[in-house]
Amino acid sequence: MTFGRLERTRGALPMSDINMTPLIDVMLVLLVIFMITAPLMVSKVKVNLPKAAGAASQQVPAFISVVVDKAGQVFVDDKPLDLATVSQRLTEAAAKNATTEVQLRADSAVPYGRIVEVMGLAHQAGLSRIGFVAEAPPQSPQALSLPKP
Repeated sequence: MTFGRLERTRGALPMSDINMTPLIDVMLVLLVIFMITAPLMVSKVKVNLPKAAGAASQQVPAFISVVVDKAGQVFVDDKPLDLATVSQRLTEAAAKNATTEVQLRADSAVPYGRIVEVMGLAHQAGLSRIGFVAEAPPQSPQALSLPKP
């Protein structure tokens, strides 16, 4: 009596392909990190924005970013420009799309006259939609409580 198998099948071959699952996991984690940090790095110009309570905009229209720093220097898309060049850039933006919004970020120490100057340039260029960017004030526990009757 012989002991043996009648079928002779080959065993499984070793897998020689790269396992893609860890690579995909790492790529998805990096994608999420970049999606979270990208909006935080929108502007390189550091300004001390005024604090104001308000609702955040739900829709994002076409916009051009104008920043006025503490010294009164005007930046368009993070590039320092003089007022004549700012006017030219705003006119070009209005020519491309008349509904372009000017997102104005100004340091709280900037004189009001300088802000009105920049707003006047936007109006002369044909841009009537101006959004003022501000930071939300920190909410204290007293602000959240209801007043007592």
